[in-house]
Amino acid sequence: MKTLCIDTSAYSNFKAGHPQAIDVLRQCRSVAVPSIVLGELRAGFRLGTRYEKNECELRAFLSNPAVQVLDVDDDAAHNYAEIVVELRRKGTPIPTNDIWIAALAMREGATVLTFDAHFNAIGRLAVMQL
Repeated sequence: MKTLCIDTSAYSNFKAGHPQAIDVLRQCRSVAVPSIVLGELRAGFRLGTRYEKNECELRAFLSNPAVQVLDVDDDAAHNYAEIVVELRRKGTPIPTNDIWIAALAMREGATVLTFDAHFNAIGRLAVMQL
């Protein structure tokens, strides 16, 4: 399987032991984690009661050689703008952070792995919804 770009729901379900999430991530060659997802996860960690444990597990996940962190650049910003226009014209808004995740996945030619159906509203995005 090619590169999967995980959103926050995919990581959270993977860590919670969701069998499909575990199987899919184990089968892929490359896992991309948008920096936006890292921000969402770390905000959740800080709001919870297991910050150090969650942060340690995330750092271990990120240290895997098959995992890469995706940062926003000009190409991603262009993708973001195109997605925003597409969604507004269709009248189907989705959360801003998820638009950035989609923009980064599109830049990489990756498939978004998610538990959220709203990614399917983005026409040119490859989505694997669990």
